[in-house]
Amino acid sequence: MTIRRYTRTGAFAAATLLAGLTIGAAPATATAEGGECAEVREKVDRLEGRITPNACAFMKRQIAFGEAPSVQTYLDIFDEEASLWEAGGKPQRGHEVIGASIGNSLRLVPDLRYRGTNVVADGAVMMFGQQNTVTLKGQKVSYPQIARNVLGDDGKTIQARRYYDRYELFRVLPESQRPRPLFAGIADPAGPGPRGAAPDRFHAQEIPARLAAWNSGDAGALAARTGNAKLAGPGLNRSLTTQVGKTAYLHRLFENADVEFKAGQVAFGRTTTYIEWHGTMTTPDATGIPFGMVERIGPKGEWELSFDTLPVIADGEEIRGLFKALAS
Repeated sequence: MTIRRYTRTGAFAAATLLAGLTIGAAPATATAEGGECAEVREKVDRLEGRITPNACAFMKRQIAFGEAPSVQTYLDIFDEEASLWEAGGKPQRGHEVIGASIGNSLRLVPDLRYRGTNVVADGAVMMFGQQNTVTLKGQKVSYPQIARNVLGDDGKTIQARRYYDRYELFRVLPESQRPRPLFAGIADPAGPGPRGAAPDRFHAQEIPARLAAWNSGDAGALAARTGNAKLAGPGLNRSLTTQVGKTAYLHRLFENADVEFKAGQVAFGRTTTYIEWHGTMTTPDATGIPFGMVERIGPKGEWELSFDTLPVIADGEEIRGLFKALAS
């Protein structure tokens, strides 16, 4: 099936974006990242940004849950009326609903643990990169996640989204029981690719054009700014370094999903920027599927995408069947 794509004009995309865009402050300087929240710095790989007291309070709670997961340590992260969007689901609201959800998750993976990886605090906006480890079917599974949070004055999360690829959980099942991975066969061509210039630091002014590129499926424009920097993302066994490999990866996504994004939160650190897109997608089988992703542009321009491939390749009934197989 060919998915029809509706391309916005540049002017309309910019007007739509600027009406609803939420971004953090300008990139923090090195002096703004001195010793604040030192106890957190010891427990994450990299911490950057505008670290306010509420950001520090949040990170302590986030780390506490990763070290000793329970329903209570999870709810300690959230305001009583918080909303939470998880990959593949509808937004949850309030402690009762969020608590029931995490309780179900911990029954499936009671040994869940994680460590903070690349974390950027931009005042009330938190992008908490983490590497999760769980045991499923007797096998250890490790996968990355971005916990995106908007904080209240007390450091409690008032609105959150989680970005990770649920397909990684099902790799413990026999190949015959799971869908073919979305990015099967995607790799750089053999031999060294042409070297390009390292990309410049990401600037907020780029967001309108980048939003338009995602919504029009312009793989070339999205990959062009990366130069010789690596691309990491769901379904890749190793990072892609060539423009051929990067555009092939994006083309595979756009062949299967027509995205309709809005701009979300942006967090600037000293060397790292996180950009969130959220909205819906259309697949050959369904429309209006909740979908989103986070881009991370790192210290050397490296590019990382975080999103869930599962709803692109499986419908609701198939996904429920996969979870039943996982729990059996």
